[in-house]
Amino acid sequence: MNFSFLLVLAVAVTGLVWLLDLVWLRGLRRQRLAATEAGTTEGLDEPAREKALKEPWPVDYARSFFPVLLVVLVLRSFLVEPFQIPSGSMRPTLEIGDFILVNKFTYGLRLPVTNTKFVDMNDPERGDVMVFRFPDEPSVNFIKRVVGLPGDRIRYEDKQLYVNGEPVPKRLIEEGPTKAPEELLLLESLGEVKHHIYNSPRSLGPQMRELVVPEGHYFTMGDNRDHSNDSRYWGFVPEQNIVGRAFAVWMRWDGVLPSFTSIRLIH
Repeated sequence: MNFSFLLVLAVAVTGLVWLLDLVWLRGLRRQRLAATEAGTTEGLDEPAREKALKEPWPVDYARSFFPVLLVVLVLRSFLVEPFQIPSGSMRPTLEIGDFILVNKFTYGLRLPVTNTKFVDMNDPERGDVMVFRFPDEPSVNFIKRVVGLPGDRIRYEDKQLYVNGEPVPKRLIEEGPTKAPEELLLLESLGEVKHHIYNSPRSLGPQMRELVVPEGHYFTMGDNRDHSNDSRYWGFVPEQNIVGRAFAVWMRWDGVLPSFTSIRLIH
């Protein structure tokens, strides 16, 4: 059971309890109070009346939590959802411990839990940093960069990405942040999207013959090209697995203290 399912379940349970109290239980309490008062000559004092009409604790909790849970569900399902980066596959764009925000409506509105799209909007574009459900295990969310759109021809040889027969432009920036020879920092241009990638000269890396991206699917890669479990290994991302587009880093937490100095937009 994932968090979305638990959140939907919590909203449903608290909402039903609150509704049950509104349409039935509250009336029963008033009837019982009236019957009790009818059996007395002086009636009940105010504290006794308040006690008789007091909501049971499940109803009190449901009334308090339902609006909050509903707002969280709507925001998380249809507007923005936070994620934390667990691996280094998207370095240098995203580091381990980055907390990111994902736009949930840019690719269309989807129902929570089932991820079924019910409102069409935009399609992913080449260069987008996209969160999706891992095709081999849909309960796990992956984040990669879109490099291949439906109908594109994709090839990857000798650390060079080719899209529709053309090499994707890239140029060397430096030998990584520590000048380590095993990590080269490059600037890659996927159409109008310019972003940094890492290549490891000492790593052979995967070689991939030309593939055609099927309709309704996308080809994704990590920016840390030689250390990323992506479409080169397990194939294409189905459209129905898309979660949203990552657009900002709002916090970094490396296990010691949270830091807000890395707040930035994701390119």
